[in-house]
Amino acid sequence: MHMTASDYFALPASLASFAGFFDPAAEPWAWLKAIPVALASLPEAGARSGLPASVRIEGEVHLAEDVRLPAYCTLIGPCWIGPGTEIRPGAYVRGNVIAGAGAVLGNSCEFKNCLLMDGVQVPHFSYVGDSILGNRAHLGAGAVCSNLRLDQKPVAVRTAERVYETGLRKFGAILGDAAEVGCNAVLNPGSVLGRRALVAPGTVFSGVLPADTIARQRGAVSHLPRRD
Repeated sequence: MHMTASDYFALPASLASFAGFFDPAAEPWAWLKAIPVALASLPEAGARSGLPASVRIEGEVHLAEDVRLPAYCTLIGPCWIGPGTEIRPGAYVRGNVIAGAGAVLGNSCEFKNCLLMDGVQVPHFSYVGDSILGNRAHLGAGAVCSNLRLDQKPVAVRTAERVYETGLRKFGAILGDAAEVGCNAVLNPGSVLGRRALVAPGTVFSGVLPADTIARQRGAVSHLPRRD
């Protein structure tokens, strides 16, 4: 079975202006290469007044008028942040980021070359690099989308039926609509989660998790007497 982006998410209306760049019939990781191309199609971003003093903006940063900004964060373009999105203190957006409506770019989180669709929640202490998060996807505190193999070789996606050679040296994770990742979980490079899939807290996950499926690791916890 061939994997397509439409198996995992539908581009929301808030991102309709980018629809020509994201082919639903393409493999979902192909959308990663389309992010900078889509952003390059935008007109020059206008200056925005009334920013908090410690909000640092560099390059082409497109912000909807009602984006909620914190007292301090760093936004490096190109990026496009949609209506009703909340950016929390210490967020670091460092280029090629598209966020749809009503998303949360959270406290001390870093975002790089990623597409966040409507209602995405990344509220605390996460890294999202070279990844796509579908509508209403959620990362718990400290969850990480690791995007680079230790040997720095191209990332492959492995299913039970075949191996997809993506050709991408940097590729974090694909999360389908309403997929969830628990606190302090790690998604290894090339992880793909189906719609409503769930990775339990503290799990180190690799591979492809089908829709409506839970991945978890459970090890025995030892109880030992404390000695002074």
